[in-house]
Amino acid sequence: MESIWLRSYPAGIPAEIDADAYRSVGELFERSVAAFGDKAAFVNMGKAVSYGELDRLTRDFAAYCQSVLKLPRGTRIALMMPNVLQYPVAMFGALRAGYTVVNCNPLYTPRELEHQLRDSGAEAIVIVENFAHVLQKVLPRVSIRHVVVTGLGDMLGFPKRDLVNFVVRHVRKLVPAWQIPAAVPFLAALSAGGGAAFAAPEVGPQDIAFLQYTGGTTGVSKGAMLTHRNIVANLQQAHAWIGSALEDGRELVVTALPLYHIFALTANCLTFLKIGATNLLITNPRDIPGFVKELGKYPFSVMTGVNTLFNALLNNPDFAKLDFSSLKVALGGGMAVQQSVADRWQQVTGTALIEAYGLTETSPAVTINPLDLKEYNGAIGLPISSTAVSIRDEAGCEVPLGSPGELCVRGPQVMTGYWNRPEETARALTADGFLRTGDVAVMDERGFVRIVDRKKDTILVSGFNVYPNEVEAIVAMHPGVLEVAAIGVPDERSGEAVKIFVVRKDPGLTAEALIAHCRESLTAYKIPHRVEFRTELPKTNVGKILRRALRDGELAGPA
Repeated sequence: MESIWLRSYPAGIPAEIDADAYRSVGELFERSVAAFGDKAAFVNMGKAVSYGELDRLTRDFAAYCQSVLKLPRGTRIALMMPNVLQYPVAMFGALRAGYTVVNCNPLYTPRELEHQLRDSGAEAIVIVENFAHVLQKVLPRVSIRHVVVTGLGDMLGFPKRDLVNFVVRHVRKLVPAWQIPAAVPFLAALSAGGGAAFAAPEVGPQDIAFLQYTGGTTGVSKGAMLTHRNIVANLQQAHAWIGSALEDGRELVVTALPLYHIFALTANCLTFLKIGATNLLITNPRDIPGFVKELGKYPFSVMTGVNTLFNALLNNPDFAKLDFSSLKVALGGGMAVQQSVADRWQQVTGTALIEAYGLTETSPAVTINPLDLKEYNGAIGLPISSTAVSIRDEAGCEVPLGSPGELCVRGPQVMTGYWNRPEETARALTADGFLRTGDVAVMDERGFVRIVDRKKDTILVSGFNVYPNEVEAIVAMHPGVLEVAAIGVPDERSGEAVKIFVVRKDPGLTAEALIAHCRESLTAYKIPHRVEFRTELPKTNVGKILRRALRDGELAGPA
């Protein structure tokens, strides 16, 4: 496909980036801590860690793993933490020592954690003690030999450290560290590393930086092998797109999505590390009143999130009272940004909500809208620098502009494959080097891409394709709706019919009113036949609504 999108690039955006600007993420880190030593790198619960302090702390963790634990270069180290200061210390420390980071969702069940630890072959783990009881259940069946346990408040300093840890430990019955074989407190590990030798290994572009596991929303979770070059390329791509709007050493980015998720990891942590920004880490973004209160303390200039997060903020009355005068960029990804949310966001903040698109397998960014976008356009944007996009049919042939097909991507940010899964890798990557995303998309004559839906989520009604995103977008425009998800359910007459699950903002909202609302904007076969009201919808760790869980519940029938 001709790179027609380049003609729509804003002034100053390069067609290509230098994917080899840094040999490794560790080299990027070392350049940034040298350039921005006194500036705050991360802030959490009121505690700031400067770039200079981060340099020392990560060096201590790297020395602990290298000289005390004697872990060889290339060892997989699992991290199982929410957004706390310990996460960047452990992550950058591991990368500096030449290890591969395996990010684990702290909310994993024992089954999910066991699968990821066994599949990755991780030999060490750093885990917040809140979740140690899950690890304890699977330790006998995984390859973990070293456990580092940390309290939620360990890096907050006295007396907040002791206060936070006391409160957390008495709210939940936590597994004491001494009950876990080989467990070492995080602060003790840093202390031991501070007195140990560290020799920076040679880390190359093709070494694996992260085994980043897919969400498992469409099957078994797989480890995408993301090399240092993949990650460096994507942060270079992101910086090429948004860098002109930002000032080195002067930005504050709000990080509410978890750093263990690829979106926040690259977009927030690594891209903003490059420019010496401050990352405000939100440990519990589900506490919306607490989140809004924290936002009121800082002149934030960038915020990333998913549609459900922006929607939740907008439905908190105190959010509109915040000072948005410093806000330059608001970036939505992870799931479709709905027009009703984007419109309200712009009204409240005065800043457009810019939609982007990516996947775990692409480190993650693939497309982004121009930052000077005046209003919501329904697109996921233009392919970013050094990225080729091809819209293909089931036979692998390109479709005409404006026609739907599978979105396929090629670029330096695309993974090398799935860890120990050559068959899955062969299915995902085409002979000419494109990644099959599994998303149905269209491209217009200017190169803007619109996601129609996930291939596996498409509903077939009497032979017609119905895309849940479209139905959800219309339903969400009803003022009485807080959240919505659409799926296909078996139907004797049409094969499948549309069913919606709705969380009400207005307690008096009825199914009849919703269906009447849909009739105004949807053709007959797209109109929901069934409406189910719920108090909440199942979501992934970053707030993406899980349609598969809703489908599975329908197939299982009444409990």
